Amino acid sequence: MPAHGPAPMAAHVAAVVPCKDEADRISATVAAVRALPQVGRVVVVDDGSTDDTAERARAAGADVVRHRANLGKAAALVTGVDRVRALERQEAAARDDAPGVARLAPLLFVDGDLAGTAAHLGVLTGPVLDGEAEMTIATLPAQLTAGGGRGLVVRLARRGIEALTGFRAIQPLSGMRCLTPSAFDAATPLAHGWGVETALTIDVLRAGMRVREVPCELQHRVSGRDWRGQLHRAEQYRDVWRALLRRGWRPWQRA
Repeated sequence: MPAHGPAPMAAHVAAVVPCKDEADRISATVAAVRALPQVGRVVVVDDGSTDDTAERARAAGADVVRHRANLGKAAALVTGVDRVRALERQEAAARDDAPGVARLAPLLFVDGDLAGTAAHLGVLTGPVLDGEAEMTIATLPAQLTAGGGRGLVVRLARRGIEALTGFRAIQPLSGMRCLTPSAFDAATPLAHGWGVETALTIDVLRAGMRVREVPCELQHRVSGRDWRGQLHRAEQYRDVWRALLRRGWRPWQRA
């Protein structure tokens, strides 16, 4: 008889690492994530790198999928999750005890530039694996490297999330998250580009699911104040704005 109902959730998480041109940090990131006892597999999505990010990730033990061209963070996350689920289906088909029933793993989203500090990501998995939250979001300490902008994108994302859901996010743009398969599905299709984190929070909350922010000792590459950093923040602002508008935020309208 075929199995009915939702597939059982796995006891470990599957890490998805979207990245571009992270050859100098990806090996350490992958090694740190693979060493976490809560992680069952690591999938790296090389989103059109021009360096040897993919080769170094593979050498560090990750399963690697490569985009020939840069498609953006949201597309890389989708590719990674698709790969995780394809592997889960293959494993289910090979099992004798419950053939064809995939044990869907919670997902751990990891930025590729964390290097060795990714070893601290385990704190995100506990509330999800224990059934206390459908999504956790890492909040980061002050970064050791100077840089960054003036908080315009953060304030935009925070205002929009609070207006649409009542949830006041500490770090609404944090890309390090652990979430259940059902939470990911609730946010699908993902918002485009850099709006993906803001939209994830809104969509999961609107689906009636629990979101928790968790302090996590992570350090990453901080965008500079040169023209490249300014361009990156402009693209972030554009994508977050679009994600909020498409979810019904109208800041110019009075209640």
